[in-house]
Amino acid sequence: MFTQVYFHKTRVAYDVHLREALKELLPKGQFPAPAGTSLKSYLEWDDWKVLGLIASGKAGIHGVRLKSRNHYRRVFETPEIPSKKDFELLEKVRDRLGKLIVAEASASKSWYKKGPTDISVVDDHNPADVKPLSKYSSVVRGMSSNNQTLLYVTPEKQPLAGSKLKEVMGNARH
Repeated sequence: MFTQVYFHKTRVAYDVHLREALKELLPKGQFPAPAGTSLKSYLEWDDWKVLGLIASGKAGIHGVRLKSRNHYRRVFETPEIPSKKDFELLEKVRDRLGKLIVAEASASKSWYKKGPTDISVVDDHNPADVKPLSKYSSVVRGMSSNNQTLLYVTPEKQPLAGSKLKEVMGNARH
């Protein structure tokens, strides 16, 4: 669910644009301190203020992209659980696309936390024997962490990036 919802390619692109637009809009690129004399200033930064500033063209190029819905486009992604070959291909793609890449996002998430937070399970045959769930369950033991990477280009450069990507992918097969 994480990669399908929270790490969806379009959501990630809009997160990049919103983060960069806020840097443009906010004094010193960050929210005022939420305390003391700055509290009133901090509380003024609500959705309506931000949306109004974006609509009025004060959020830079990322604000323009948000307003026009002309977001960055994903041109490459690794699998959720990449192999060594996938990482090698990612490096080749990065090298070939170079400055065409305008954003990169990575998601690392473990579905089940082994170690100190592993669920303790009592052995039915020996109640004094308590072991982590990962010792009993081959499914849990076999769960791997996600480590997906997405690469983005501007929509204007997407055709060029696509042709360069085809070159890399063609060479990767041989």
